[in-house]
Amino acid sequence: MRGHRLVADDTVEVRRRSETILIGTCPDLTRHHMELRGLGVINVKELFGIASTRSSKRVELVVQLERWDPLRQYERLGLDDEHFDILGLRVPLIRMPVAPGRNIAILVEVAARNQLLRARGHHAARILAARLDETLRQAAAVAASNELAEEDEDEDIEGGDLR
Repeated sequence: MRGHRLVADDTVEVRRRSETILIGTCPDLTRHHMELRGLGVINVKELFGIASTRSSKRVELVVQLERWDPLRQYERLGLDDEHFDILGLRVPLIRMPVAPGRNIAILVEVAARNQLLRARGHHAARILAARLDETLRQAAAVAASNELAEEDEDEDIEGGDLR
């Protein structure tokens, strides 16, 4: 309903098309089908129409869902890039902690959209970190300038020059 299209549920066949391209497809036996716990197996194509499925898709991101552990430290900024090896190609990897009450579909959608931006050269975490570094550099320069001005003032007072 959000415009996404199903390639495969549970089992994805991945083929390397070229030096840099991986393509994921669904085995013929389970094509268009998805298992929903509590509901059973559904046919996505019949329920939502032909536009709700596709036969293949380029693999550009791996999202590893992990059970939330309150004692574990998780990545907060997204500055460090991780990768997952598939058929000799490094694919960006996101380890995403999940817990009851979190909308996993929305979180994965955001991860996918963010990866598209990264692939186009817009890395939000790095841009924010650079802005923060620049702000801190400017604040340090202002503080150093103020210190020098205070020292000059102190020297003028000590030397008897009270302008």
